[in-house]
Amino acid sequence: MKLGVVGLPNVGKSTLFNAITQAGAEMANYPFCTIEPNVGVVAVPDERLDKLAALYNSKKVTPTYLRFVDIAGLVKGASKGEGLGNKFLSHIREVDAIVHVVRCFEDSNVTHVSNKVDPVSDIQTINLELIFADIETVNSRLNKAISMQKTGEKKYKTEAELLQRILAHLESEKPVRTMELDEEERQAVEEMFLLTSKPVIYAANISEDDIGNADNPLVKAVEAQAAKENAETLVICAKVEEELSKLDPEEKQMFLEEYGIEESGLNRLVKKCYKLLHLVSFLTAGEKETRAWTITEGTKAPQAAGKIHTDFEKGFIRAEIVPYETMLEMGGYTQAKEHGKVRSEGKDYVMKDGDVVLFRFNV
Repeated sequence: MKLGVVGLPNVGKSTLFNAITQAGAEMANYPFCTIEPNVGVVAVPDERLDKLAALYNSKKVTPTYLRFVDIAGLVKGASKGEGLGNKFLSHIREVDAIVHVVRCFEDSNVTHVSNKVDPVSDIQTINLELIFADIETVNSRLNKAISMQKTGEKKYKTEAELLQRILAHLESEKPVRTMELDEEERQAVEEMFLLTSKPVIYAANISEDDIGNADNPLVKAVEAQAAKENAETLVICAKVEEELSKLDPEEKQMFLEEYGIEESGLNRLVKKCYKLLHLVSFLTAGEKETRAWTITEGTKAPQAAGKIHTDFEKGFIRAEIVPYETMLEMGGYTQAKEHGKVRSEGKDYVMKDGDVVLFRFNV
């Protein structure tokens, strides 16, 4: 899965990206420092893996990963090609969800593109550019659907009606993700690849001095805006996260304790993104490797098996399942089987987060 890290110039976007990926994206105190998107791969924190690996004496532990893309800073007028607008929009169209970094700190040494710190205004600037781009897309599709109604096929009438609703929603300056849609309409919208239909996390970037401050008015403004849009909010200090990324595990723990932080912003961000995309992990374990595999909620056993190898899906016979907590309690697969805790599931079984599974197949 790919997540696009976006924001106005100089909000701490590339600083945060460096922190979460340690990819060394270029940073500077001027707009458009990031032109081509930098890509970083980040492991999804999962404390279950090490415990499971210990049961099997696994030689290798492999977590699941998310890809973060640092997308060029955006300015007003991007939908009309201002700044790097067209590039920005093409890059954002390719991501599964958006991490929108919003500046919630004052610093006279870091210029702001509009010369004032106003996170809600910043959010609206980017949202409007995405809305304008979507209006153009929807108008184009609507014109085509209307012309195709001459064929008499009912699907074009249905499509035109949905597009007209979407257009009216966008023209009221609201993102598509806030629309009430039934399952069939939601599926149709997904196939349109609209920018404002993508799920969003607002990363409220605060200063070091504001860590632990629950009354930051700038953060509260972001949270209120996010609530209106069915979006998530994560409070994070990009500067601290960047410092943390350079430390070894022991130093990192001491650093977190010094700031009174239970978990790094990176871990919280990755977990929240994982949840936002409706992803879960099933686990496989053995002497060679213990591994987490990413699937979407609702995935059935054969398709999950196909994540490991296409032959597993083609020749699927059954899945032998032990929930992670049960596996830990029993002390391993053999013990779980002896106590009748291994379930045999067929093709219609919907995988659960934390299922430890052994797939049986025949090709």
